[in-house]
Amino acid sequence: MNNELLEKIFKNRMNIIFKYLIKIGCNYTDAEDILQETFYKAIIHLEVIDDDKLFSWLFKVALNCYYDLCRKNKKVVMAPIDNDDFINGLRDINNLPENYILDGEKKIKIYKTLNQLNQVYKNLLVLKYSVGLSYKEIADILGINKNTVKTYIYRAKNKFKILWRS
Repeated sequence: MNNELLEKIFKNRMNIIFKYLIKIGCNYTDAEDILQETFYKAIIHLEVIDDDKLFSWLFKVALNCYYDLCRKNKKVVMAPIDNDDFINGLRDINNLPENYILDGEKKIKIYKTLNQLNQVYKNLLVLKYSVGLSYKEIADILGINKNTVKTYIYRAKNKFKILWRS
């Protein structure tokens, strides 16, 4: 693999992995450490990794490092509430404080509902709707068929709706 391709993958794709780690509850410091460890493992194993599967390999290594960290710290995985929108919205004079409180409560309910889903469904919904990956990209990451991804996301959305209404 040439250096240009490697640099492109690391710059573009590692940002997606970093955002995903943050969305599933990893703090910034741990996410940076996980990415560094993932880079290190990728450099060591670069010859044996298929070029077409490099991104999914990086993603799986990063995710496994995160789960290892959670087990090590005996930490419950909880998705964080993104406060940047809240703070930036406070600067807008035309918005009412009540709207921010309601938005904040809605975010809390969304994250609580997400955390009630099994880990597979939660990961699929975050990858699709929070990180913004396509069905094909998700299929490549998980190493499954694109139609299977569509089916699982459909089931995850239905389960989310049921939990949301209860």
